[in-house]
Amino acid sequence: MPKPEITPGAPCWIDLMTSDTERAKTFYSALFGWTYEAGDEELYGGYITAFKDGNMVAGIMQKQEDMAQMPDVWSTYLRTDDINATAEAAAANGGQVFLEPMEVPEQGHMAMFGDATGAPVGAWQFGRHQGYEAAAEPGTPVWHELHAKDYDPAVAFYQKVFGWETDVMSDTPEFRYTTLGAGDDAKAGIMDASAFLPEQVPSNWQIYFGVDDADATIESALALGATLIEPAQDTPFGRMATLADPTGAIFKINQDPGQAD
Repeated sequence: MPKPEITPGAPCWIDLMTSDTERAKTFYSALFGWTYEAGDEELYGGYITAFKDGNMVAGIMQKQEDMAQMPDVWSTYLRTDDINATAEAAAANGGQVFLEPMEVPEQGHMAMFGDATGAPVGAWQFGRHQGYEAAAEPGTPVWHELHAKDYDPAVAFYQKVFGWETDVMSDTPEFRYTTLGAGDDAKAGIMDASAFLPEQVPSNWQIYFGVDDADATIESALALGATLIEPAQDTPFGRMATLADPTGAIFKINQDPGQAD
């Protein structure tokens, strides 16, 4: 599989903030076949890079003590070519800057925002690190989706802040959905989640990982200590399910419809 083409504004990286890096490594290695390299402790705080078949696909980092009350979580990062301008645009368009733009030595620049709906989203300006090296295949991210309680402000935020050229996939009262790009070229989605997200659950980004067999993956995940949040179901876009890893970080799996029985 060729390296994914990551255009400005598109998802380019994911990482897991976890309370137990060793447990996370063991879980995702067994589930997705990942291998790991740990970064320099002084330069990168021991940030762990995950690889699938030798290609970088994700990061894992230890949650700090002052974040102990926060749940373990997967984060999506969007590519920007000017992270300072993106931070200014985020603040000017209803968002918040949770983490000011900072340099990651030799690798690039990062920031973390709250979008106009309050959902955390990262930004990454390429340096040596130019995003994940594999996607849209088993064991790698295949889709990124914002579940937004305030749908219209969310769409406007990503258009204005990250330059999204959007396409309305559906606009019915039952299902409102906008994508970055259209059809087979779409790279991410925004779903109106106002009807199903509980009051205590904020807007949030969800990451889908590709799998060969959704039901077998669920069985393996449960045996490894995961929790099934939403059972597998068939959709026009594949067989999907939602899980929480052993420390509670939520992720989704997707079996491509071409692999269905």
